[in-house]
Amino acid sequence: MAPIPGTAFVTGGSGFIGGELVKRLVSGGCDVSALARSDRSGAAVEALGALPVRGDLGDVEAMTRGAEGCEAAFHLAAKVEQWGDWDDFVEGNVEGTRNALEACRAAGVSRFVHCGSEAAILAGEPIVQGDETLPLRPDSPAPYSATKAQAEQLVRDASADGFDAVVLRPRFVWGAGDTTLLPAIADATRAGKFAWIAGGTNRTSTTHVENVVEGLLLAAEKGRPGEAYFVLDDGDVEFREFISALLRTQDVEPPDRSIPAPVAAIVARGGEMA
Repeated sequence: MAPIPGTAFVTGGSGFIGGELVKRLVSGGCDVSALARSDRSGAAVEALGALPVRGDLGDVEAMTRGAEGCEAAFHLAAKVEQWGDWDDFVEGNVEGTRNALEACRAAGVSRFVHCGSEAAILAGEPIVQGDETLPLRPDSPAPYSATKAQAEQLVRDASADGFDAVVLRPRFVWGAGDTTLLPAIADATRAGKFAWIAGGTNRTSTTHVENVVEGLLLAAEKGRPGEAYFVLDDGDVEFREFISALLRTQDVEPPDRSIPAPVAAIVARGGEMA
């Protein structure tokens, strides 16, 4: 298992991945400070054993204060919704990352680990057996993908003068405590709004949340400055089979309904326009 830093600053510590990271850090004897933009977030990270620092990604002063004296920083906070205003994605993902980098550099942090996403290399075309040599796609038509690519580029360009910045890219994070993907799919299935695309037989990669945490800690220990790394479970899975198994853990029976890929593309474009 990866070694635990003695002190760390975390953004997004009240989220799914961030909460698991904070628990792992605290259990390893690390003194953790965590950015908290609300009383609810503050209470959540405090319950995990971290010191809450009130502020948000627009508050450089608060982040600098929280990161002072820390060996490592883990930037996990982001806007991850599928839909929304472009400006909100830019503010949350690009400017928020820029501010976190500025704050951590000013605070004297030596290692900055950014939780990126495989979305940063997506622009509408399927990727098979992709690796870290694929280019970032800040030109993606999807706001999440485009802004995650822009944010990653900021991080990869930031290493200089004793400040090492590294990117970790998980894919389809799952595990106990998921507050995003599985709940959304389960709710859609219960409402009769979920259908497989082309039967759902496509292959995909996944990353269990514990593997993400291990990857983040390894990136903090030995990641090469300016580099990005995928962290994935062993092998790939059939999408339908994997999601069906997850749904059954929520006492939700997977649907049989499927729609052709061309029809799904038309529906998706209509949704984006709306």
